[in-house]
Amino acid sequence: MIKLNVEDLHLSYGSGDATNAILKGVSMQLKRGEVVSLLGPSGSGKTTLLRAVAGLEAPHKGRIRIDDKAVFDGATGFELPAEKRNLGLVFQSYALWPHKTVFDNVAYGLKLRKASSSEIAPKVTSALKNLGLGHLGDRFPHQLSGGQQQRVAIARALVYNPPVILMDEPLSNLDAKLREEARAWLRELILELELSALVVTHDQGEAMAMSDRILLLSEGRIEQQGTPQEMYGNPQTLFTADFMGSNNRIAGEVAEVSNGMAVLAGAGWKLRGQARGSLKSGAKCTGMIRLERVRVAEGPGDNRLRLPLVTSMFLGDRWEHLFHHDSIRVRAFGPTPLASGEHWVELAPEDVWVFPEKAAA
Repeated sequence: MIKLNVEDLHLSYGSGDATNAILKGVSMQLKRGEVVSLLGPSGSGKTTLLRAVAGLEAPHKGRIRIDDKAVFDGATGFELPAEKRNLGLVFQSYALWPHKTVFDNVAYGLKLRKASSSEIAPKVTSALKNLGLGHLGDRFPHQLSGGQQQRVAIARALVYNPPVILMDEPLSNLDAKLREEARAWLRELILELELSALVVTHDQGEAMAMSDRILLLSEGRIEQQGTPQEMYGNPQTLFTADFMGSNNRIAGEVAEVSNGMAVLAGAGWKLRGQARGSLKSGAKCTGMIRLERVRVAEGPGDNRLRLPLVTSMFLGDRWEHLFHHDSIRVRAFGPTPLASGEHWVELAPEDVWVFPEKAAA
């Protein structure tokens, strides 16, 4: 069942020569029990799309339907106010009332909807219990940790059982360690309660960990969408490949294209890889490979480069090696530090993607 349907959404600020187009024809769907992350750099339109679904921004073209009921239709000029869309909202700042207890913060949305006291108490108690906050109902936000405040904000969004929950950078206020723990906890909660959630994030690791599908936005358009595995393992553009992971980029020219493979060449070296996009012999191109796919080899061989080691950096669970010669910079992971000097670095053809240079824009 489709819980949220967005069709050809356009949204701009300003008018005339000062018009700034933010969304340029975005279409997406959210199914029941599905989590879709809106991922992209700052200014890509992801937060604007979330706010348009919430009714906090006014598009000028397109359609938005929730539970198959129209909440916005640009063709007819219909727009349902935000407070009548019955959506759960979790903001980046949590937006908790500092003078209200945890219980009253969570109950606030129910009171706005004129629910009776006898209805409010069991719903709030159940929401707090589900999120491990049952013992904190009488506390105030300043008496809570960041992770607990985050859970209160989510409880408030879930207490009236909305059809869709919208989350805008829900983990960004947490420190790195707590953030990793929170995304695992949040994914578990989503599965347990079968939530339909639309989540905005700029963190690709967070998006992959939490989502069933990812929509990667760039300059107001969907660059690519798919499962986390598809987005990471089969990028269709250089933008997608570069955004989804830690990568090595190697600039060169196309020496050959054949049977879905391309040869990337530079001064005294050649590498084979999977052809992506429209490649022509002699044209400039960019090779891309994930750091974890690079291997330090024992000697010469297919798709190997001999490069001097600049440094080995300890990351705790592994080492990161940096090789640099002329225009080629390659990073690779390994279990131990390397001796100084030159090393053979292997970039397997099936792990290298070759994109036309124009895709970088």
